[in-house]
Order: sequence, then structure tokens, then C-alpha cells
Amino acid sequence: MNNLEKILNHNKAFVENKEYEQYLTDKFPNRKIVVVTCMDTRLVELLPKALNLKNGDAKIIKNAGAIITQPFGNIMRSVLVALYELKADEVFIIAHHGCGMTGIDPNTVVGHMLERGIAEQTIDTLRNSGVDLNRWLTGFDNLRESVEKSVNIVRNHPLLPPNTPVHGMAIHPDTGALDLIVDGYQHLK
Repeated sequence: MNNLEKILNHNKAFVENKEYEQYLTDKFPNRKIVVVTCMDTRLVELLPKALNLKNGDAKIIKNAGAIITQPFGNIMRSVLVALYELKADEVFIIAHHGCGMTGIDPNTVVGHMLERGIAEQTIDTLRNSGVDLNRWLTGFDNLRESVEKSVNIVRNHPLLPPNTPVHGMAIHPDTGALDLIVDGYQHLK
């Protein structure tokens, strides 16, 4: 049985047995927070438990490295939608120690693309069209600086509601211990 079949079989039983009832909530976060974090598999259950979040408490946005690279990209759009349309009023950027985006080499990633069947011509076309694959695929060398940079992109966004706390943290993916990097309340004083 492949993964798709396993998922569909499980889902059928999940719905028939009404296991979803314990997760019922609405679209508005109970704790009024939005969290930008990494897609690392170690954080799927650990991060909400370490933050004492239950289903429905927060809007959680995940990407590679918990990195916000541009003020008008998809991640920032999601943050703004959570703040304006879904009643969140506080932002947490939570990266983690030992992240796969630490020291990632864009040329290595492109090499893996080529190995898995992407044509060199496609890479050349993207580069010749102005796509900076090195910038787009770059991770970070310093976790603290990466979190601070993402916090500053959010904090300085022209559409961020005034007096919105934007915090920066790092979580240990084994223990769940949090390191405070940026206290968003201090910035508001």
C-alpha cells in the first residue's frame, strides 16, 4: 500500500469514527497569535506542546527555516491576513537550532535539481530571465541574525498594524526549550 492509499484509508475511518470532533474550532485564533516557524518534522508536535498551544489557539505558518525574505512575499501576506482578517494581534518568529537551512549552498541545491531530472536549460532559462537562484535558495549562517532579520522585515512593514508585538525566538528541536532573541514588547516601549 502506498502513502496515498494509507492516508485515504485512515481518513475514511477518521471521519466515520468522528475523531475530528476533538479538534473542532473556528478560524479565529483563540490566543490571537500568528507563528512563523520552520517546516522541520521535529517541530510538528513539539512546537505547539512547547508553547502550550491547542488546536485553534494560533495561526501557524511554516516554511524552510522560518525565514521571511521579502516584505511582499507569501509569508508576509499570510501574517497580514492573520492580523487583519483573522483577529491575531501578536507575531512570533520561531526558528530552531540545527536547522537544515543553516549554511545551505544554493549551488548544491541546484545540483540536486539537475540530478533529479531538471534540465540544465531550465536552470539557464530561469537565470537568464532574472531569477537569482542563489538568493532564492540561500539559507543562513547565523540563527540569531536570521531571526532578527525576519523580525525586522515584519516590524518595519508599512502595513503592520501599529503597536503589534513581533517576537523572535529559537526552539531546541530535541527538548522544546525556547531561547528569546527579540522581545517584541521591549520594542513597543
